[in-house]
Amino acid sequence: MTLNERNVSILDGIKSPSALQLKEALESLEISLEDLKPFLQSPEGKPYYRRLLYQNEEAELLVMNWSDIECSPHDHGNSLGWIRVMDGGALNTVYEVKDGLLPRELFTRTYQKGSFFFAPKRGIHKMQRGDGENLVTLHLYAPPIKGMKVFDLETCAACVVSNECGAWWPDHQKQKLKDIRVRKY
Repeated sequence: MTLNERNVSILDGIKSPSALQLKEALESLEISLEDLKPFLQSPEGKPYYRRLLYQNEEAELLVMNWSDIECSPHDHGNSLGWIRVMDGGALNTVYEVKDGLLPRELFTRTYQKGSFFFAPKRGIHKMQRGDGENLVTLHLYAPPIKGMKVFDLETCAACVVSNECGAWWPDHQKQKLKDIRVRKY
């Protein structure tokens, strides 16, 4: 069975999945790093390159390979998801946020190859690869991400980005859907 056939056979059947159902679906895909290698490309000056592997109204599956640039703190809109480390090590920093305020860092945790970690609805985090390591991650979100909020902690700014932008400050005005006022603690 091809990767696409596996994705369709498992992911077409999920409807409004719980966090546990979403993790079980990601595990049952049994995707290997070898399966993903044809989809990996250079991030070209961005924190990561991402490739959509599957999407329907209920879920989306993406693979990302990472550069040595950390992404910006961000949420996943109204989506929840699971991230699986396929190669290398990931540093994941989790933030707390209160309405109208910049996110405040809570902790950073390292996840190694084979690890899974959860991304809750409206949870804010940032990721980067571990020192000198390759990093490839597999992400399953439900529903597909819309309305992702990205934060620039240095300039005290936030915005909602379009689907063409990743978890970094937009390069072009058309990638910025909405500016959000935030202030420091």
